[in-house]
Amino acid sequence: MTTAPPEQQARPTLAHRQIMLLMGGLMTGMLLAALDQTIVGTALPTIVGDLGGLDHYSWVVTAYLLASTASTPLYGKISDLYGRRPVLLFAIATFLAGSLLAGLSQNMTELIATRALQGIGAGGLMTLAFTIVSDVVAPRERARYQGLFGAVFGISSVAGPLVGGYFAENDWRWIFYINVPLAIFALYVCGRVLRLVPHTRREHRVDYLGATLMVAGCSALLLALSWGGNEYAWDSATIIGLFAGFAVLAALFVIVENRADEPILPLRLFKRATFSLANVSTFILGFAMFGSIIYVPLYLQIVKGATPTRSGLLMLPMMAGVIVTSIVAGRVISKLGRYKWFPVAGTVIMGTGLLLFTSLQVNTPLWQAFIYMTVIGVGLGLAMQPLILAVQNSLELRDMGAGTSAATFFRSLGGSVGVAALGAVMNNQLAKQMHGAAGGVSINAPAQVRALPPAQLQMVEHIFVNALHPVFMSAAVVALVGTLITVALPNKALQGAAPAPADGEEAAAEMEAKVGAF
Repeated sequence: MTTAPPEQQARPTLAHRQIMLLMGGLMTGMLLAALDQTIVGTALPTIVGDLGGLDHYSWVVTAYLLASTASTPLYGKISDLYGRRPVLLFAIATFLAGSLLAGLSQNMTELIATRALQGIGAGGLMTLAFTIVSDVVAPRERARYQGLFGAVFGISSVAGPLVGGYFAENDWRWIFYINVPLAIFALYVCGRVLRLVPHTRREHRVDYLGATLMVAGCSALLLALSWGGNEYAWDSATIIGLFAGFAVLAALFVIVENRADEPILPLRLFKRATFSLANVSTFILGFAMFGSIIYVPLYLQIVKGATPTRSGLLMLPMMAGVIVTSIVAGRVISKLGRYKWFPVAGTVIMGTGLLLFTSLQVNTPLWQAFIYMTVIGVGLGLAMQPLILAVQNSLELRDMGAGTSAATFFRSLGGSVGVAALGAVMNNQLAKQMHGAAGGVSINAPAQVRALPPAQLQMVEHIFVNALHPVFMSAAVVALVGTLITVALPNKALQGAAPAPADGEEAAAEMEAKVGAF
């Protein structure tokens, strides 16, 4: 049975001014979620020093990661059933409450619990931003708007460590309090503009069993990846049991989803080549991106002696590459009406940048590292948003929420797997080279490393740089696999063009009159 393409179904018409206002709210919400993935890590040693509870250190990050990744697919389907506006407002309000409570935390237990609450909200902020744009903008015009989302990721990758370092040196609680005014702004703007986007309620049945299995399975996998090689050995009973539990839960999830009337993740979507290949590519991109570039600030701090705040500033070339390329690529895709060769070029360029990083040495000048960062940033900017666009272009409007959340989920999952896998490569290399060589110095404590005597410091710097090379090489190989998969993407045209400005303004004016002018 064939279904109508997205543009043959009802799509609300908003004026460009209203779309840009909505984009402001959505980008603010996305920035909140993206920043919280990077901002806390920089200040975590300071937070732990204030609250105590060093044995719960990793849970501050793990709780957020678990909650955000596991909840992402749920938001898509629930918003398909109940409408985008109430679900998005719930996600923003949840993130707002979690941020406020995290700033008020008096011990590590409270902080971990409120970080999980933040994560529940963040899962919706990410996926619903892409989904809502797909509701109100035709695919061909959508590219230039979604290019702005790529700029948000670029900003967060640099601003997170920078802002986190600043507040760590002053008052770490403002890491969370700064979210409050931004979340209130996002609540107001999205709440007002989304009144213009109608939702047709239909009879439905919520797949509670599928949702439970998905959350439980994701939690088991992410715990295994987070704990493996850190809290427990990879071959320990705990890690093996978690992986086994994930396998069983995943099998049960597939069985349940095939029988559900309203599946949380419609498995029929994976029968479409574009949807499946784009999601696999998104997973690989997340693996190579999150699993490798987290080591660049560590290189700047350990080898170049940069403070956490300064290392954030030194990442500006990568941010510039992502921002400029995302915006330009979005506009070009809108004009051409096709997207395939952008992620192909992006994965090639990103892989090239990762290969360049394998040549890093202790005495590599910063300007040379800046070039490598820019190359990676350009690759990310070319690949990230077009893959989301490819997924959405293969969907009907009724599946837009579930399908878009799947793409966001696979990118986050790829990042989690990449961090674990490349972290294992890094730790294995360090274990081999530092065996009895550095007097028990922790390579993860840059300040401690920089305080070593000159001769010992030089030795540790060389060991660390040599251990980085296989990490970037592994990520480059993964990026190359991503290139092969994106080449296999069908070269389909984006469906539909934006309506003429006059028509759009007239239709929007009629709708705006119903809810009041901004």
